[in-house]
Amino acid sequence: MENEPRTWIRSRVIPPLAALALAVVAVSTSAILVRWSESPPQIAAFYRVAFTILLLAPVTIHRHGTPRAWLSRHDALVAGLAGIALAVHFATWFESLSWTSVAASVTLVQAQPIFVAVGAWALLDERVTPRMTAGILVALGGATVLSLGDLLGGAATAGPWPLWGNALALCGALAMAAYLLVGRSLRQHLPLLPYVLVVYATCVVGLLVFVVAAGFPLAGYQPREWLLFVAMAVGPGILGHTVLNWVLEEVESTVVGVALVGEPLGSTVLAAVLLGEIPGVITVAGGVVVLAGILLTVRSRATAA
Repeated sequence: MENEPRTWIRSRVIPPLAALALAVVAVSTSAILVRWSESPPQIAAFYRVAFTILLLAPVTIHRHGTPRAWLSRHDALVAGLAGIALAVHFATWFESLSWTSVAASVTLVQAQPIFVAVGAWALLDERVTPRMTAGILVALGGATVLSLGDLLGGAATAGPWPLWGNALALCGALAMAAYLLVGRSLRQHLPLLPYVLVVYATCVVGLLVFVVAAGFPLAGYQPREWLLFVAMAVGPGILGHTVLNWVLEEVESTVVGVALVGEPLGSTVLAAVLLGEIPGVITVAGGVVVLAGILLTVRSRATAA
């Protein structure tokens, strides 16, 4: 049972690289769907994860049984920590899109490999090479330039408070790095679907806390909003991040990490076409530098491993 997703990929119904391309396109739509939604960002995040759980739970239980069959107390604790980190990621990143440009937000939230490298060095005693350090410094320099680009203008839509939005996006990247570092041990021994389901279940509880604390209603939204919530779950949620987890069983993590650099590019193009949001020259230049730093860090970590 545990090898079903892997067997599915190997069957070449969808070749691994084609699945990777599909996943990158799917995650690139996330920022656009959030921008189209008129509901509070925390509500959009909550229902994206909630609908993802509803879609995955029947398949997971059918293939793997109830959580008692594959979830120990230790796994539940780790999943809880990973889920909280993922909830913070969604809450901060979705909120960032209300304050800064899609180009800036998606580029900065993709900086999570930088924080993963630092966290792995600080917590897991992984080696940091000079090239990794250079990549981190390049990415941070690019983030500074990108933020200045939004602050100084020159874009069709920079957002009402770019610096705050950019800071939230970086918080989202930091939270995603924490999620990846904490959840690494779970993914090593849990099958894909149980892993995703248990982490998302704890994540949705964390998001519910955000929603209740902010006083947002859980109901009363227009049909268009519910369609967008489902689209977020099916597109970026299942076809995006879940397929990426499948692909990681067949394709080197470095290749996946490099491919994910396509998300900011795809989101920026979609924002220009669908939202009329044209990034300025400084923002584009800063984004290119950030992505170059991320690529250098990802490739250097693979070489050091």
